[in-house]
Amino acid sequence: MRLDFHTLDVFTDTRFGGNPLAVVLDADDLSGEAMQAVAREFNLSETVFVMKPADAANTARLRIFTPARELPFAGHPTVGSAVLLAELERKPGCAFETTLRLEEKVGLVEVLVRRLGPDAPYAELTAAKLPEETGNAPDAGAIAAALSLTKDDIGFAAHHPRLYAAGNEFLFVPLASRQALARARVDSAAWSGIDGVGRVGAYLYCAGQGGEADYHARLFAPGDGIVEDPATGSAAATIPGALKAAGALGEGGNAIVIAQGEDMGRPSLIRLFADLEDGRIRKVRVGGQAVRVSHGQMETAR
Repeated sequence: MRLDFHTLDVFTDTRFGGNPLAVVLDADDLSGEAMQAVAREFNLSETVFVMKPADAANTARLRIFTPARELPFAGHPTVGSAVLLAELERKPGCAFETTLRLEEKVGLVEVLVRRLGPDAPYAELTAAKLPEETGNAPDAGAIAAALSLTKDDIGFAAHHPRLYAAGNEFLFVPLASRQALARARVDSAAWSGIDGVGRVGAYLYCAGQGGEADYHARLFAPGDGIVEDPATGSAAATIPGALKAAGALGEGGNAIVIAQGEDMGRPSLIRLFADLEDGRIRKVRVGGQAVRVSHGQMETAR
């Protein structure tokens, strides 16, 4: 069976930056096993398979795979797929604004996509699930050992390691300095020896350094075959839970910029919006730009 695919770089306006993504179109006849095999072949953080929607009122149905397993939701595949689908319906370079309704295993995800000028299109998803704390984080010393850091590197102000999920579960690890974030490396033996590292992986973050970014971040997910992820939209959609617990979100609208991928040579910029009402998170949106890089055809078994 021959299928068309595209690749994009997501959460960037520059090719060969951001987080690379493969999108396979018209994948309705592929089995889950075949999709997993294709995702292993691409060997990117995620590969998306686009199918006809179950509800004709929606735009498309998506299935998202890492090289190791299927995810119910992921941010950079959602943003990248929305940009691609919106662009394929329009003449190259034209200005537009549209809303796509994408069926994912986490639920229906609405994505606003716009291009108002010559820049790369911008897509902003509204999270289908809000952050929920899922348990107790491991001991700070165990986390530090798993990340080749010291216990003094873990935490700052009221920020402490926490487990949260909003479709995918992450261990959020605040670090005391940008230098500690740059030094972090997975120690495989120590990593495998701790429980509660998060179903996807560990999302490390530290306070911004006076530039555009409010936070700098890294994501390690060795269990999913991802040594490091250049930009993690689903973690950005989940971190408002950890930030609220640390007292870092205020009532009303909160606009946050997260820089990721800098320490692996793929700088990414994620825009996060979290709305609080009566002390509760009511809405989370995650946005960024995406650029198309390549397209082609592939042969695959059903």
